[in-house]
Amino acid sequence: MSEHWLILETSGRAARVGLAREASIVQRAELDAARRHARELVPTIDAMLRAEGLRPTDLTGVMAGRGPGSYTGLRVGLATAKALAYATGIELRAVDTFATIAEQAPAAAERVWVIADALQGQVYSQRFDRTQASWVSAQELRVGAADEWLNWLPGGVYVSGPGLAVYGERVPHDCILVAEPDREARLESVLAVGLRCAPLAREELFALEPLYLRGSSAEEKAKASG
Repeated sequence: MSEHWLILETSGRAARVGLAREASIVQRAELDAARRHARELVPTIDAMLRAEGLRPTDLTGVMAGRGPGSYTGLRVGLATAKALAYATGIELRAVDTFATIAEQAPAAAERVWVIADALQGQVYSQRFDRTQASWVSAQELRVGAADEWLNWLPGGVYVSGPGLAVYGERVPHDCILVAEPDREARLESVLAVGLRCAPLAREELFALEPLYLRGSSAEEKAKASG
């Protein structure tokens, strides 16, 4: 029996949904920011499964990007993945979005910093190093002042991630910016990283939350006003 994986990457401006057979993507769809909510995501998944003659219980599992990224998008994507895994008993693998983006770094890169805009002048950052087997995290994900990180960033390193759309022009000129579209997580990379991840245990499934080191904009405003 072939393995079939549902892939949900909802951290970016567009939600990406895919269906993989073994290590190949056989169905894909992209939902823009206005359509990445549950009432569009679930019918998209259903249409993909029907196109391949599959039922949800025929899936080996679901791989879901857990961020960092869009607060609303991540919550919708993970809630959908958790509900599907709970209802069917299939595997759920949580994939760090920055690890996915590091996977897309050029062959010449030995080290890459991945960044994303954390709003309010802050930036998410994480460094990855290449090993013989794969990319590995060399530092925990951090969120901090963008100005401080840009001033600290050493020269000559590769930089990637959606944060380049905001801060790319301020990255030191001797750094190497990864070109688009490799700054956003692709389905193929989510699959590659997800295949190396362990499935979540039952208690881990219920506890899974977006990798989001700060609250939503509404929560931040409420904290500031309090």
